[in-house]
Amino acid sequence: MDDDSRRARWDEHMDMPLAVASMVFLAVYAIRVLAPRLPEIWRTLDLAVLLAAWALFAVDYAVRWWLSGQGLRFVRTHLLDTVVLVLPLLRPLRVVRVYETVQRRHGKPRLALHARVMAYAGLSTLLLGFTGALAVFQQERGAPGATMRTFGDAVWWTCSTLATVGYGDVVPVTPMGRLIAVGMMAMGLALLGAVTGTFASWLLQTFSREDDDERPPGD
Repeated sequence: MDDDSRRARWDEHMDMPLAVASMVFLAVYAIRVLAPRLPEIWRTLDLAVLLAAWALFAVDYAVRWWLSGQGLRFVRTHLLDTVVLVLPLLRPLRVVRVYETVQRRHGKPRLALHARVMAYAGLSTLLLGFTGALAVFQQERGAPGATMRTFGDAVWWTCSTLATVGYGDVVPVTPMGRLIAVGMMAMGLALLGAVTGTFASWLLQTFSREDDDERPPGD
C-alpha cells in the first residue's frame, strides 16, 4: 500500500473521531468558561478532557506528517491544520468536514459547489463566533474597566464584529481580548467575503443560464 493510500485511509478513519473531539472540546470549554465556580474536581476533569482532545489532534497531525514524507514542507502546505493544532479555538472547525465524510461513506450526491461554500461558511461563522465569544468573555470577565460583563455582552460583541459593524458599545480592554478581537475581525472579513462572493457568482450563473434559455435559436 503506497503512502497516498495509507494517508487517505487514515484521514477516512480519523474524520469522525476528530469531529467528535472538536464538539467535546467546545462543550467542555464552554462549561469551563460559563461555570467558573464548579468544584475543583470537575474543573480538573474538564482540563483533562481538553488536554485529551488536544492530544488526539496532535497524534493525527504527527501521523499525517509522517505519512506525507514531506518533512518541514508539510507545515507550509498544511497551514490550516498547523494553526488548528496551535490555536485551540479553531478546533471546532473540524466539524465542518463531517458532511463530506458522511456523503463519501454513503455515496450520496453532494450539494452544489455554491451551496457547499455558503453552508460551510455559515457553519464556520457560528462555530467561530461561539468559541470567540467564550474566549473573549474568559479574558474580559472581571477586568478593570471592562464593558463585557456578561456572556450575552460577549455574544453581542461577537455578532457585531463578525458582521463588520462594530458599534463600539462593548469592546475588549485586555491585551489578550484585543488580540482575539483582531483574529475575529480577520475571520469575519474572510467569511463574509466568501459568502457574498459565492452568492454573487451563483446569481451571475443563474441569470446567464436564464438569458441563454430565453435567447431564440440561431442568435
